[in-house]
Amino acid sequence: MAEPARSIDMIDTSPPFSAEDAARLNARFEGVDTATMLRELLRGELAGRTAIVSSFGAESAVLLHLVAQVDTETPVIFVNTQKMFGETLAYRDELSERLGFVDLRVFRPDPRILADKDKTGLRWSYDPDGCCEIRKVEPLRRALQPFQAWISGRKGFQSGTRDALPRFEIDEGRLKINPLADWPKEKLEAYFHEHDLPRHPLEAQGYLSIGCAPCTSVVKPGEDPRAGRWRGWDKVECGIHGGRTPGPDEEPVF
Repeated sequence: MAEPARSIDMIDTSPPFSAEDAARLNARFEGVDTATMLRELLRGELAGRTAIVSSFGAESAVLLHLVAQVDTETPVIFVNTQKMFGETLAYRDELSERLGFVDLRVFRPDPRILADKDKTGLRWSYDPDGCCEIRKVEPLRRALQPFQAWISGRKGFQSGTRDALPRFEIDEGRLKINPLADWPKEKLEAYFHEHDLPRHPLEAQGYLSIGCAPCTSVVKPGEDPRAGRWRGWDKVECGIHGGRTPGPDEEPVF
């Protein structure tokens, strides 16, 4: 007997993923090419349970194209921190339309939190961790509430903090998928060329890792690709990917 059609407003009661699940998937897909892996997951056990989170940065087009080849109805989450480059917003719209995605979800910081914690809009200049917390981490947490898994564009070569990045890991009870974890820069460049994908307009100016405008600078020759993020600060991640944890005497920003 066929299963009844699933209502769009039914609550998914499937259990959250565990570290054992991530280990099992890492073993299962070891050596499997990225496109095959995404096709098996997005058309199989993770269908309807997964979103892709994209910054629409310098290399985002590769992962977005890979996912679009499988299912253009996969929700695409973009966090607009309200500190983004105008070029990034234009690139987001151009790339989403070109690849045919039909469910782009834009999340912004909670205005009540901004009024309380960043009324001047200058928190980035004296507390970049706190700024990322309210402008990136909190909106993404809201955005991911309906999903049990999400796809990230992180790559192991981007910086020393991302060495040995696994394809699958657990983040706050959700399965986090890093399909490009083991892709070298050369493979990304070849994919751009093969599929004639548009580049982020700021890349030609030397912006190799693109985030919020106040905290992104040009990467100098010989530096790793993320050296232009939070230059001058002891900070390498925004908090979405295991950034700073508040100390024992501190309270979370939100």
